[in-house]
Amino acid sequence: MRWKLICLDVDGTLLDDRKIILPEVKTTLRKAAEGGVYVALASGRMPAALLPIERELGISCIKACNAGAYILRGDQCIGEQYLSTATMMEVYREIAVVMNTPLWIFRREDWFVTEVDEFVRREEETIWQRAKRAEIQELGKQWKGENGPSKLLFAASPEKIQAISRYIKKRSWPDISAARSADNFLEIFPRHADKGWALGMICRNLQIDLKDTVAFGDQELDLPMILAAGTGIAMGNAIPLLKEKADFVTKSNNEAGVAYALERYL
Repeated sequence: MRWKLICLDVDGTLLDDRKIILPEVKTTLRKAAEGGVYVALASGRMPAALLPIERELGISCIKACNAGAYILRGDQCIGEQYLSTATMMEVYREIAVVMNTPLWIFRREDWFVTEVDEFVRREEETIWQRAKRAEIQELGKQWKGENGPSKLLFAASPEKIQAISRYIKKRSWPDISAARSADNFLEIFPRHADKGWALGMICRNLQIDLKDTVAFGDQELDLPMILAAGTGIAMGNAIPLLKEKADFVTKSNNEAGVAYALERYL
């Protein structure tokens, strides 16, 4: 295998719809790692929610967490970017309050929510982590003069997520980017601190060229990574835009698409 780094989105890509890593995917990735290929997980998930994935794979993975804004190699942070607390407060006032939707706030290892609803409870069950209930004003005071959050997130119906996305594009905050990681999730992160930026940071740390990387994804949030990688592969279940921009389209996450692509194309 000529690739030096495999970078994988997690939900909808590495995991099937049951949130399971299929046996053939494990086998193929382990074989690649044993052959000296680095494996990175690039996800909207917080660090603690990626550890069980890494343990199940049975290989050491670089982890680009919080939509790529916080990158860990082992216990060492090799890249991080943050939103300002002022922007966090504006997003809360203009969107969370007006649309009556809880704001999720990620900062390094922590996950805070302004309210607990069905989406929060569902996510807690999925990633086996409990959100910390927090008052936005208290977080603002606590982080005054320091870095703000790594990432913000809204979880709601697809219709409400589309409305929030339209508002953010119209509002044009100068310091944020936003992308959907699923129909029900809109992720908000520091401008330019996306999965493509994370892939570049990982390559610099490993001292390898971007052309020697392959990336897999399925959603809008994965697009910068797919475009930045030497080879970008869209899953069979990916959104149309990602399939259009990718170099290859593999089978779906429920058909071990990662393993199929690595074995067939690479």
